[in-house]
Amino acid sequence: MSSSAPPTGPSWDGSTDGVEPPEGNGFGPYGPGGDMLLPSEEDRAKRQQKAGRRVARATGKAVVTRVQDMFSAGGPAFNKLANAHAASTAGDTLIAIALANTLFFSVPSSEARGNVALYLLITVAPFAVIGPVLGWVMDRPGAERFTLVASSLLRLVAAIGLVFEADSFWLFPLAFVLMVLSRVHGISRSALLPMALTNAVALVTANARLAQVGVFAGGLIAPIGAGLAAFGPAPVLIAASVLFGVAVWQSMALPDVTGAPPRRPIIASEMIVPLDPDAPPDPDVEEDADDEQELEDTPEDHPASDAQLRLARFATAVVRLLNGFLVLVLAFAFRDVDAPLADFGAVLGAAGGGYALASFAAPRLERALREEPMVVAALAVEAAAAFIAGQFFGLPAAIFLALAAGYAWGTAKFAFDGLLQATLPQSLRGRAFTKSETVFQVAWVIGAVIPTGLTIDIRIGLVIAGCVALLAQTLYVSRLLQRI
Repeated sequence: MSSSAPPTGPSWDGSTDGVEPPEGNGFGPYGPGGDMLLPSEEDRAKRQQKAGRRVARATGKAVVTRVQDMFSAGGPAFNKLANAHAASTAGDTLIAIALANTLFFSVPSSEARGNVALYLLITVAPFAVIGPVLGWVMDRPGAERFTLVASSLLRLVAAIGLVFEADSFWLFPLAFVLMVLSRVHGISRSALLPMALTNAVALVTANARLAQVGVFAGGLIAPIGAGLAAFGPAPVLIAASVLFGVAVWQSMALPDVTGAPPRRPIIASEMIVPLDPDAPPDPDVEEDADDEQELEDTPEDHPASDAQLRLARFATAVVRLLNGFLVLVLAFAFRDVDAPLADFGAVLGAAGGGYALASFAAPRLERALREEPMVVAALAVEAAAAFIAGQFFGLPAAIFLALAAGYAWGTAKFAFDGLLQATLPQSLRGRAFTKSETVFQVAWVIGAVIPTGLTIDIRIGLVIAGCVALLAQTLYVSRLLQRI
């Protein structure tokens, strides 16, 4: 007599059909009575928490990887240079936080204009002497690394001095010293950068990557500095001193890079056409490179490259001049109507955000454009933003304008630095960067002095800024076309 096999599992309705349910213990799919349990809200919440933690860990790992790449993608020497730049930028940020309230926001409007004018005066006046002296120093072999270390060490001393003299006459001289040494550090860093790279090809990208490092360091330290500022300027200045000490340490740890070869000079025929580093060598270009080899010793023997740099420096200086003008005209527009400090903080934050945006956009632009069109684009962005903000001025328009101005300055600066680094050999970069940074600083101060000394209606001021940017763009493009 045949018999059918008993069922071996639960039926669709959940019954066991002869199979003994396992003894329930309160865990798993069965309860204490052997009944199947549905997931509770608590179980679902726990699973969601675990999933959230996994996403947070993955995101954190991606951010850490991105930051590590930012600091080390250029090789070990670039890593040390990036570390020194990060510490230097963070220290400068803390100095700015410590001085901002003393110079501007804690005094009446008329006195604020006087304080700003005095600060601008002591900022620009000595550059007529400092520029040539620093250029002479930078001509010496290995001077880039020496000045990198010395500028950080002297800023450490000046920041400690400010801890004790922030309320005295020494505030302005020490602030001036810190500003000048910050520029010396930047010049040394820019001159060293091509030698610190494992493969110095995409120089605009390398400059943008260093800018990303600076933005990351400044953004990380700014809220810490704001918290310390609640207890007065002394804790902020002490923290800045510590960071300058870190910059000294990392600058001294920089490997010897004085023997790194420069890239070949750029010739006028390559000004507009994008250069593909993976393309096969062109015999005509090789012949041109041989003809341009004399630039290694005397840049004056290569008028095309010299004129190329002068034109780019002029256009970049106009961008910088408009930057100074716009920052101060917006500052006094908000200051004169007693706008909340948070409004001006939002405008400054937008300017920094625009610069950060440029640091991420520049590598992509470099793959499509030469450096000169990038400078032209920066002028166009600044002109358009000024005209638009002048028509609809208010806090949103001011934030938009500051964002565009920061983006324009970052784009122009990365492009010019890459052009200079690619065009000049190591022995000439230090002096060239000294001259260029002096020109840019003077341009910024000239732009800032105008709204400081004159009360300008904000809409008229923005129209003037847009017209100046358009004029500079037209002149620059016309001269570029003449040289092709």
